[in-house]
Amino acid sequence: MRHSDERIELLAGVGRCDITPAPGTPQGGWGAQAHQRGSGADLAMHATALVLKQGDHTILIVEADAIGFDPEGTERILDAIARLTGLEQSQIRFSCSHTHSGPNTFRLANISEGRDMILAYLEGLPQRIASAGWQALQGMEPVYAAATVGACRINRNRRVRVPSGEVVVGVNEAAAADPALGVMRFDRKDGTTLATIVHYACHPTTVGWQCDRFTPDYPGPARRVIEEYLGGVCLFLQGAAGDLGPRRGFTGDRNVYRRLGTELGLAAASLGMELDPLESCAEFDSVMVSGANIAQYRYRPAARAPLLCMLTRTLQLPVKPLPSQAELEAELVLLRARAEAFAIAGEKTEMLRAQALATQAGWRLENSRRYAGKSTADWPMQLIRIGSCVFVSLAGEPFSSIARRIRDQSPARCTFVSGYSNGGFGYIPDRAAYREGGYEVEATPFSEDAADVVVDQALSAIQELFKEKIVP
Repeated sequence: MRHSDERIELLAGVGRCDITPAPGTPQGGWGAQAHQRGSGADLAMHATALVLKQGDHTILIVEADAIGFDPEGTERILDAIARLTGLEQSQIRFSCSHTHSGPNTFRLANISEGRDMILAYLEGLPQRIASAGWQALQGMEPVYAAATVGACRINRNRRVRVPSGEVVVGVNEAAAADPALGVMRFDRKDGTTLATIVHYACHPTTVGWQCDRFTPDYPGPARRVIEEYLGGVCLFLQGAAGDLGPRRGFTGDRNVYRRLGTELGLAAASLGMELDPLESCAEFDSVMVSGANIAQYRYRPAARAPLLCMLTRTLQLPVKPLPSQAELEAELVLLRARAEAFAIAGEKTEMLRAQALATQAGWRLENSRRYAGKSTADWPMQLIRIGSCVFVSLAGEPFSSIARRIRDQSPARCTFVSGYSNGGFGYIPDRAAYREGGYEVEATPFSEDAADVVVDQALSAIQELFKEKIVP
């Protein structure tokens, strides 16, 4: 655990780098996708960084517009950030927004067009992401911080049972969703905003397989709106979105992601406007004689620099029984051959179905290669305390009920639980989902006990961080 005294000044800096892929780079995120190459960007994609420093301790948060990376790809990015910034990997949180309309960053075996372009993109990407962290370190200045939690309802529970009885991914208006919207604002001593963190849980699947344009999905417009109204730089941290999606998604209409992103951005900007990181204190000064005598005040900052702590743990998540690699490899070869045969025959619908089934077989095979024969899997969890608030980040895709359970029992005033951080893929469903079945349960390598492990270990770690008194 990294710990600093609350009386020491908190410094912060921000950085950003454009990571938009070139036209023709393979797009990824959908098994039903009929095209391979993206035709260009609808909105630029970025890596954004916020560095926090207090005394001898430094914490760097970097978020990227990307669907995510496998453990090896994540390690390359963390290594590049560490080498360029001089920080230890344990001081770095690297998170992805999880946009599904970005480049193909992990299912490279599915690519038959433009493989050279995606390999070139991935070769240079770690340094580009690292450059945002390096830039943040160059211009640190004193800041104060304040946070709050409100609500935004662009998300819905995405697990829905269709007439056939199958649980699929869609929009379930009847099931619980998590509307919690977290905002933390960092202000300079002159009261201007340096940075804002926005935390929200919703799969960026507004833009569907029909669209061949690269987009950051709704987080991109949300950041733009927040930066327009609050100033400074905005980081978007994806929440526990394993079972949450947009209220309208899977569409080729790019206006939808712009509207939902604007709605989220306006809600977050409104919350951010209400915050006063300096906690300005009014002191009576004099009376101005006018039509009505008017009291005059002097305003001075009352805030103290918030306590900064960090803790990293490796969880042991229980693994469920998995099929053999040989069985899955044979299934994958058969499905890819079938997709190719349908493509040659011009049967597009059947080709897409075979491609989608091959994608599913591919992630089952990857799970088997990584976890078959194991009873548990190492899984990274990281916690950052800033004053009375705590940011909990996990690899993979935890369900929203996990975040709610942690939040409800946390001693922190604001608790923000995220997935998609410092690791690879893997759903972490709640116990109820295993009884229902569906995509996330089929895709996960973990057993139904994994959610309880996450909740218990997260709460234990938060308690450790909050042994010190809570400081605003």
